[in-house]
Amino acid sequence: MADGESDNQKKSWIERLGQKMVGEPQGEEDLLDILREAEENHLLSKDALYMLEGVLKVSKLHARDVMVPRKKMIVLKRDALLADIYSTVIEYGHSRFPVIGDDKAEVVGILLAKDLLAYKVTDKSLTVADIMRNVIIVPESKRLNVLLNEFKTKRNHMAVVVDEYATVAGIVTIEDVLEQIVGEIEDEHDNETEEYIIKRNDKEYVIQALTPIDFFNDYFAVNLDNEAFDTVGGFIIGRLERVPEKGEKVEEDNFRFEVLKADGRCVELLKLKIKTKIKKKGARK
Repeated sequence: MADGESDNQKKSWIERLGQKMVGEPQGEEDLLDILREAEENHLLSKDALYMLEGVLKVSKLHARDVMVPRKKMIVLKRDALLADIYSTVIEYGHSRFPVIGDDKAEVVGILLAKDLLAYKVTDKSLTVADIMRNVIIVPESKRLNVLLNEFKTKRNHMAVVVDEYATVAGIVTIEDVLEQIVGEIEDEHDNETEEYIIKRNDKEYVIQALTPIDFFNDYFAVNLDNEAFDTVGGFIIGRLERVPEKGEKVEEDNFRFEVLKADGRCVELLKLKIKTKIKKKGARK
């Protein structure tokens, strides 16, 4: 393509975008069409388009849409001794944990894992309540763009989500919100890519959706379809014929898969339950 043609194409696209922005609103779908056309014409990268779509989506989502539901929260008890919680903190590797009273319906604070460092070799009589921080409460109807701004201005990273009756519904973190824009965020505490399968017990595993089908078959000595699908996540999408939502289940022979994490565009994490004991080959990383 000649330089003149490229310049004209770019000018035309910018003019059209300007008309959309300063003229009478034509709707979000019109704006998305222009952005997608810009990506097709190499004026935007795929990553930039993905994030712009995420920004538009965030303004319509609420805390309830991305929160970790109450029953799936990993919590610490208020009266637990610090010496007794290290195994839980190490096992899950979270940077923050909700602190509960009698049950998960009563979240009384947040414990930062880094706060444990100052107490590990000192007073062993300390409890979680002695070092926990105040908890931030937000309604489940809170829009994510508003919540993100509050996280930034108040320098908080986790909030407890409550329903209309002020009952704890779950928790939401700044990472949960940002991942709606930029996709999965991994840090030094997340599992490495090659750690596809994490064993919880003999009948329960956590599976990364990117786990290759061949790896899965070798690990469990089974024969899931590796002709039509490359990954376990692709296998689940293929069975449902759509991208599933968090909490959806798929049964296949001796396995029951449950979606632990999905963002509407892809599956990220699965829980696997084995119905009956199977003979399994040795694990590999």
